[in-house]
Amino acid sequence: MPSYPIPSRRLSGPRRRSLLTGAAGAAGAVLLSGCSDSTSSTSTEDADERASAAGRLRARAARDSGELLGRYDAVLAAHPALAGRLDPLRAEVKRHQAAFAEGQPASPSPSASAPSAPAPAPSPSAPGDEKAAVRDLAKAERELAGQRASALLDAPAELARLLASVAAAGAAHAYLLTEDAK
Repeated sequence: MPSYPIPSRRLSGPRRRSLLTGAAGAAGAVLLSGCSDSTSSTSTEDADERASAAGRLRARAARDSGELLGRYDAVLAAHPALAGRLDPLRAEVKRHQAAFAEGQPASPSPSASAPSAPAPAPSPSAPGDEKAAVRDLAKAERELAGQRASALLDAPAELARLLASVAAAGAAHAYLLTEDAK
């Protein structure tokens, strides 16, 4: 049976991949043209709102770290023998609080439209049993790490990186505390 050579001709015209790339580029250009800055006041208001939301998120993260620091202090006050294991973790939580508080006003100025500030949280107490106290700290670290991981989705890039880093540290703290409580 004779073999027939396959023609080696190139197809004329653009290839499928280049057509798809061109179509995607054109669609992107259309979308971008629809996003032109027709009202600069709207973009300024949006930027102000984003900055305000980021400030609130940063303030909340600093407050949450402060509350976690209070939990560490309560456990250390009730169980001073745990200081060797908990002091390094407590020091990290204190650094996290300082990192979130950086750039925040010392005390928010009250405004007429703002609702009254909630009453400060009661001082945390620690269980009488050392292992239970450490388990409670681990749970608090784990929950706060989860909250921060969720919050970073809506945060601006720099704050999201800080939240992610602190959430990872909190998860590591929870793991270390869980291992200590065994």
